[in-house]
Formats: sequence, structure tokens, C-alpha cells
Amino acid sequence: MTAVPFPRQPSQPPDRTGSGASPEITPVFALKELVARLNREQHKIQDLLSSLGFALRSFNNLNQFLELIPLMASRVTDSDGGALILYKPNGQIRLERLHCQDSHWSQDLRRALESATRQITASSVTAATDESGALTPAVTAALDHQISHYLGTEIQLFGTAILVKNAERGRLYVFSRDPEYVWTETRQKLVRLVADQTAVAIENDELTVELRKKERLDRELEIGAEIQLRLLPRQCPKIEGIELAARCKTANRVGGDYYDFIPASYDQVRSKREEGLESGRWSLAIGDVMGKGVPAGLIMTMTRGMLRAEVLNGHSPARILQHLNRVMYADLENSNRFVTLFYSEYDPKTRILSYSNAAHNPPLLWQAATNTIKRLDTLGMLIGLDADTQYQDAQVYLHPSDTLIYYTDGFTDAANQHGDRFDEENLTQAFQWACQHCKGPQAILEYLFTQVQNFSEPNTRNADDMTLIVMQIQSDAIAP
Repeated sequence: MTAVPFPRQPSQPPDRTGSGASPEITPVFALKELVARLNREQHKIQDLLSSLGFALRSFNNLNQFLELIPLMASRVTDSDGGALILYKPNGQIRLERLHCQDSHWSQDLRRALESATRQITASSVTAATDESGALTPAVTAALDHQISHYLGTEIQLFGTAILVKNAERGRLYVFSRDPEYVWTETRQKLVRLVADQTAVAIENDELTVELRKKERLDRELEIGAEIQLRLLPRQCPKIEGIELAARCKTANRVGGDYYDFIPASYDQVRSKREEGLESGRWSLAIGDVMGKGVPAGLIMTMTRGMLRAEVLNGHSPARILQHLNRVMYADLENSNRFVTLFYSEYDPKTRILSYSNAAHNPPLLWQAATNTIKRLDTLGMLIGLDADTQYQDAQVYLHPSDTLIYYTDGFTDAANQHGDRFDEENLTQAFQWACQHCKGPQAILEYLFTQVQNFSEPNTRNADDMTLIVMQIQSDAIAP
């Protein structure tokens, strides 16, 4: 008799033992199959999330990235589709992106979502957002309710917030038409993960926009600083009988300090152009606009132009400040900024310095014959504080080797790490030492800047604009 092999039952799994026997389905085999299926699912999810991360790093266009979000959210959760809804700064709620595997259902779904968002926007225009710009919890709950209502109870729906800097800027919804579909904790976490990636993309885009604005602003500041630098004297004039040195060190790129050397008459300007001479009376001015940055720089520029026009009228220093104050009063009053200004005129023929002060730091005069320091000051209010302010004139005769410094409060207000200020007393002592040991105005200027810098810690940026003019009568100057 010929033996007939026993046929394998269809319900039995194939023999994987190699022994020729046909094992029955066992719990161990079923567990292995489950683990293998879970591993495949996990690898698929990891690949999708990795692709999303790559897109986040690579895309420079936010719209291109947002296009992927509903697709990725539905893929990682094995659902039928997803919808991305974003909140606009004007309070509108808009369907940004939609993905649906069923193209026939997609149009109905879009109409339902757009109807829900319009309904919420229309009913929440006055109270849609809180102080931070995020949608209020009440409106968020109403949005979830409306979308669930328009989609129908047979749709398995899950939504999560898109948080940018702890402010809800939108919601990501994922849905399934499968009645047995369950929003497990794992699926919810995956949707939240995609929502978090979306928030990062939105924040990166906003930071990029801000960076571009800052770059444009930086460029404008560079142009402003360049213009301001050109308005300041490029070099000190060579005035008969004196030597000069000057420097302006701004705290920001555009500063509010001002100094100038101005020929005192049209004839002098014409003579200097035609003959290269820089003789005759010269005006030396130094000022400080309250505040720093662009507003102070604009006022400084305005002060410069108006002062130069006043100088050519040939009035006394006090009259020039009075006219300047009246002209600038209206503009400065509206800006809530004021200007301190010390204005002086030097006549090389008489060696007399005429001056008037509008509440600026009084210049210091070192008198070589007596080794003493004298403050040059007169009564007068800030430019722009009172339209009817009266200013006073004063004069001082300068002897050979006498040295004078004009400075702004950036020097005396410079502070160290303990809060101590480099006040006028320290500046006076440093100036007196420099006059005795340094040769020439430039050496004195360098020494004083170094002293202030060392006092307020080396390699630290000055907190306020610092301007210094050093004027020294030549030792061989002939007496008038």
C-alpha cells in the first residue's frame, strides 16, 4: 500500500521549524508577529518624523513646510486626514492647510471647516484673543465644538494646540471615518509632536522676519552713523597760536554728543577756500543731547545746522545761544529732549576766549603760570527748556601753555563695577597731571580717555557718549 501524506490544514501556519512537523499557532508565535508588526509601524513613524525634521531644517519657506503638516499628522496616526487652522493677528481664524485621502470627501470637508472657522470669527471678533495675542480658552473650546458639529458625530476627531512662546497660535486637527478608530495615548502624542514641530517652524519664520528687519535697521543705523561722522569735524583746524585735539566716542553707533569748529565769518570761509588760510576768529562749541541713539543724533544734526547759521550773524556768544534756544524751543519741547551747549569764540590776535554756557559741563582751564584749574561757566538754562531764557557772556585771557578742555558728561558719569563715578574731581586731577607731564593736546587727550577707560574697567563699552576737545596755547605765542 502506498502511503498518502496527511494534508496540511489551511488554518495552520507553515512549518518554520525545518523538522517536517506542522506546529499549531502558539501564543509565542502570535507575540512574535505582533512585535514584528509594531516594529514595522515604529520604523514607519520614525521615518515620517525624521522626514518632517529634515523639512524643518531645510525649508526656507514657511508655506512649503505647513503644506506637509496635515499630511504627516494623518500618516503617523493612520487616519484619514488632517487640518491645520491658524489664528491671525487681526483676530481671524483661518483654515491654512487640509489633507484628505478621499478626494471626493475633501471638498465637503473643506466647506465644513471653513464654515466652522467663519462662524467662530464672526461671533468672536471683539474677544478672540487675550493680551498675549493668543486665542482665549473660551474661543478655543467653541472652535473645537463647531468643527465637531460640522464634521458630524460619526467622525473620530482629535485636536491639539500649536503653542508659540506659550501662546496658542493655531490648532492641528486629525480625523478618521473608521467607527472602530480609537485615539490612543500614543496617537495623541504623535499629533502633539507634529504640532510642536509646526510651532517651531512658525517661530523660526517670525525670528527670520525680525532678523531681516534688524538687518535693515542696522544698515540704516550704519548710514546714520556715517552721516553723523561726516558732520563732525574730520580734523582739527590749524588756528594761529593754538593746537587742538578732539575725539567723539559714541556709546551707540549714532550718538547725541556734538562738537564743532566754525569760522566766524563768510569772509573767513572764503579766504580759507581760496588761500588755504585758517586765521581769524574761530568758534569752538560742544554740546550734548539728552538721551542716546537715533533721536539724539537727529537733534544733534539739527543743532549743528542752526548753530552754524547763527554764528555767521556775528553776534556775541550769549546772543547766539538765545537765538538758538528760541528757534529750537518748539521742536525740542515736543520731543521732550533738551540740549546742553557751551559756545565760545577765540580771537588769535588778542588771545581772548569769549564764551557762554547753556547748562553744559563747564570746560576746565589749566593756567600754566600758577598750575591751577579754573572752571569756565556762566548762568543759562538748557536749550529748549524755556523760550525766554537769558544767557550771559564772559571772557578769559589765555597765556602761553595754558590748556583748556571741553568735555561731555560721558566722562564724569562713567562708573566702575562698584557704582563709583569718575566725577569732575577725578577729571580735574587727571587733567592737571596730564598738563604737567604730557606733551601736546593729543597726548593729553589720549591720557584722559585712558584714565576713564581704566576707571570703568578696560575693554568695556562706554555707557554714554564721550567727547573731548583739548585746546592749548602754544608756548612760543607772541603776546598781543
